[in-house]
Amino acid sequence: MAQNPFPLGKDELLKAYRTMRTIREFEERLHVDFAKGDIPGFVHLYAGEEACATGIMMHLNDNDRIASTHRGHGHCIAKGVDVHAMMAEIYGRSTGACRGKGGSMHIADLSKGMMGANGILGAGAPLICGAALAAKVRGDRGVGITFVGDGASNQGTFLESLNLAAVWNLPVVFVVENNGYAESTAMEWAVSCDSYVDRATGFGMPGVTVDGTDFFAVYEAAGEIIRRARDGGGPALLECNMVRFYGHFEGDAQTYRAKGELEAIRASRDCLTILSERVIEAGVIGRDELQAIDREVNALIEDATRAAKAAPLPVPEDLLRDVYVAY
Repeated sequence: MAQNPFPLGKDELLKAYRTMRTIREFEERLHVDFAKGDIPGFVHLYAGEEACATGIMMHLNDNDRIASTHRGHGHCIAKGVDVHAMMAEIYGRSTGACRGKGGSMHIADLSKGMMGANGILGAGAPLICGAALAAKVRGDRGVGITFVGDGASNQGTFLESLNLAAVWNLPVVFVVENNGYAESTAMEWAVSCDSYVDRATGFGMPGVTVDGTDFFAVYEAAGEIIRRARDGGGPALLECNMVRFYGHFEGDAQTYRAKGELEAIRASRDCLTILSERVIEAGVIGRDELQAIDREVNALIEDATRAAKAAPLPVPEDLLRDVYVAY
């Protein structure tokens, strides 16, 4: 076995690959089933962006909190939310993570520190400031991570949250998942600065930009920023430049993309291919080991889909359940 040149051991590398492959296959299955009309509501797929969620979440535990976006399936899986419960939720079944009442854009699992996907752009930023303030008051070294896309980064709630986190020195990491398009508008048409790090600087906090298709780049940058937050260093911003393989939402015709763009990014910027080829080339993991994971993940997704389709729908009496918390 060759000497491992990576910052993670073999078992952790296999775990990272498994997480990324699970996200990819989960999203690919939803892409097919949504087109069949099997899934209610809107669906926004995370395929192509797996390295970002995985590289960040590997530094977190269940006590750390994350606030997600409308494109939240990858964040959920990387944070440890049960795949079967997620699939059932997306299918609107009573066995889902939110008992079938949240759907794709509102999956949550507080036991895993997943405060929820969110259909309102930028809405996770103020929520995570509250979670981070609670962690600071408790003194438990917990951190909060909030995700926004390049479009949601223009929301007033996001910019106000940058200021609040800086003023209160909160243990927050603001992650901008920059896939180049705010729905259908290219970044250069909608954002006044060249880098989101400039916005962090404007609020007196550090920031860094990384290649979001490079798992190791995300992992190492996120590790430094998260350690800083745990140690009382305050908030920071992480910009991950990445790509999405599908439209803004399922059904998006993507007429705003250049001819051949999708084919080019799949061929040259697939984060799963980049990770697998690097570890194979280094001699740390064999291709057969990754293929074994692929088969296991495919079986998991198939079983989760079968179980979701067979699960019961919520009943009318469920409508008013879980509306209020009984203390």
